[in-house]
Amino acid sequence: MTASGSELRRTLGVGDAVVVGLGSMVGAGIFAALAPAARAAGSGLLLGLAVAAVVAYCNAMSSARLAARYPASGGTYVYGRERLGEFWGYLAGWSFVVGKTASCAAMALTVGAYVWPEQAHAVAVAAVVALTAVNYGGVQKSAWLTRVIVAVVLGVLASVVVVCLLSGESDAGRLDIGASGGADGVLQAAGLLFFAFAGYARIATLGEEVRDPARTIPRAIPLALGIALLVYVCVAVAVLSVLGSGGLGSATAPLADAVRAAGVPGLAPVVRVGAAVAALGSLLALILGVSRTTLAMARDRHLPGALAAVHPRFRVPHRAELAVGTVVALLAATVDVRGAIGFSSFGVLAYYAVANASAWTLDASPAARLVPVVGLVGCVVLAFALPGVSVAVGAAVLAVGAAAYGVRRRWGGSGSVSGAAGGGG
Repeated sequence: MTASGSELRRTLGVGDAVVVGLGSMVGAGIFAALAPAARAAGSGLLLGLAVAAVVAYCNAMSSARLAARYPASGGTYVYGRERLGEFWGYLAGWSFVVGKTASCAAMALTVGAYVWPEQAHAVAVAAVVALTAVNYGGVQKSAWLTRVIVAVVLGVLASVVVVCLLSGESDAGRLDIGASGGADGVLQAAGLLFFAFAGYARIATLGEEVRDPARTIPRAIPLALGIALLVYVCVAVAVLSVLGSGGLGSATAPLADAVRAAGVPGLAPVVRVGAAVAALGSLLALILGVSRTTLAMARDRHLPGALAAVHPRFRVPHRAELAVGTVVALLAATVDVRGAIGFSSFGVLAYYAVANASAWTLDASPAARLVPVVGLVGCVVLAFALPGVSVAVGAAVLAVGAAAYGVRRRWGGSGSVSGAAGGGG
């Protein structure tokens, strides 16, 4: 593909890519994911975090190698298509677009719930409209706003860590890592925590907008993951040292409860503001990722071809962004999906399973295949360790996607333009 008008603009450097990844990973999940993970794993919460980190590391390395080879918008949709065949790429793209669209709506409603609970739906729609407008103006504007959001969130989290660890209520004895929740509980906690780590995919889905992607992406992905892991460990240790696994598991707002227990209740409103800002950062990055995968699938005619258009001035997939923003705004205005997106965790694990299987084909040497094998097995294990409802709904969503693909192949022809996604192999 030439730069004649259908190509996105490469403007993101290493720092920008790292910030986009952090905006996704250090989002609202850090304010909410610790409590359900503690309920599942009990005193094995830190073990669950370690398991999630290992699987996330393997997925990140696989994604980084593939992104360097295929520096195109679409992430694993492109990798699966190029390495495993059209169906597997399509299935990864389907699970990402459907699951993450629901996640977008849920995150928008989370913003609304923090900012103005009585008008959560209205605030959610306003947030979607505002962030869609920012994305429409170019990826650099999105990166700039994400940088501000990440700085605010990291400042709030640092305050929580310092207050908790320096308080008289902090007790290292509460950090017992024995798995009181059993192996099943540790794995379920890992699945829940992994979902919060999964934001490094945003760097790969923006592959067509990164400068020197073969060098930039393999550096940015592990760096963003490493920083996010450090933040998660510090926050988990600080909160556990004050609340213990039992108190953390029963908390409705774990970080706010922790600073109250540490004797600084005045910090709780600041934590609430930090959570709202973090949810905005997650929503911004989600809309970016879904619109770029939509672009890639539209180029291959798995979605309407009109969505493949690139704005002549801003060099963004403006129709895909507007379509995603419209669907998310409609969902956020009419349905409360915060409690009904467990299938998104299942979908993102299926997405990374395809990424690892794709990376396995890059090099036949046993050493090179170790990381993708561990990542693939880890994704499958964590996916089926999720609560039964999440597994059932997630599998149903994948089955619907596979059926739609089969119907389209039989009655409409494939229409695929393999390799059209901007620099793909």
